[in-house]
Amino acid sequence: MRGTPKTISLPRRLICDLMRASMDVPFVSLSRPLNIRPLLEARAGAMRPAGWAAMVVKAFALVARDEPVLRTVYAKWPWPSLYELPNSVASVAIARVQDGEECVMPQRIAAPEAMALAAVDTEIRRAKTAPVEDVPMFRKVMRATRLPLPLRRLCWAVGLNFGRQRGNWFGSFAVSSVAAYGGGELHPITPGPFIVSYGVVEPDQTIQVVIRWDHRVTDAAPIARVLTRLEQVLNTEIAAELLAAGPKPIRAVRT
Repeated sequence: MRGTPKTISLPRRLICDLMRASMDVPFVSLSRPLNIRPLLEARAGAMRPAGWAAMVVKAFALVARDEPVLRTVYAKWPWPSLYELPNSVASVAIARVQDGEECVMPQRIAAPEAMALAAVDTEIRRAKTAPVEDVPMFRKVMRATRLPLPLRRLCWAVGLNFGRQRGNWFGSFAVSSVAAYGGGELHPITPGPFIVSYGVVEPDQTIQVVIRWDHRVTDAAPIARVLTRLEQVLNTEIAAELLAAGPKPIRAVRT
């Protein structure tokens, strides 16, 4: 069968490099439905509710503030060790269309636990709509992806294997979801150490959340506690911030 050769685009080359970097990570996953009724009520009453990605990013970072293991990465150089970052750094998967091709690009958000929820949401929305060259993280990854293969491999090796650089290049956790396109449980792959995915809101006011993590960093019991704590933070601190931003105006009805 005679086909048509196609050049690998820069965004697709980025994913190829990412998948190669993720191959040797011993991932384990845990999935659980979270009851988010208080959050849904707060979001319904907010004048400008934040997007789901922003709420999950900040909630996970708030949990990580009190759980140092969620800010810990596995580093190979100069010898195998665990490296604890001082604060969380999120890497959010952003769906884009670049030169007519659907692709995914990572947006880096440093210390989201210290940011207002609206500011986290603004960063994510800007990454979805601004020209690629206007988003600093996109420029950075595209510049690295344009390098010849040997130099790309060197950049990835440095970024992956030194603890400090892991935070700069890949963050302490990632968030990816296809909930905007319908239901389904996504189990994405990254170099780690943590990646969070969430589904659509179900009729019983729950949302399915999946956490995949590098088993070299921690075990299942702490992650089970993290999911419980994540549910609490979404329904308390995140819900409270939504309401504090201003309720929806009440329209007067003429009688």
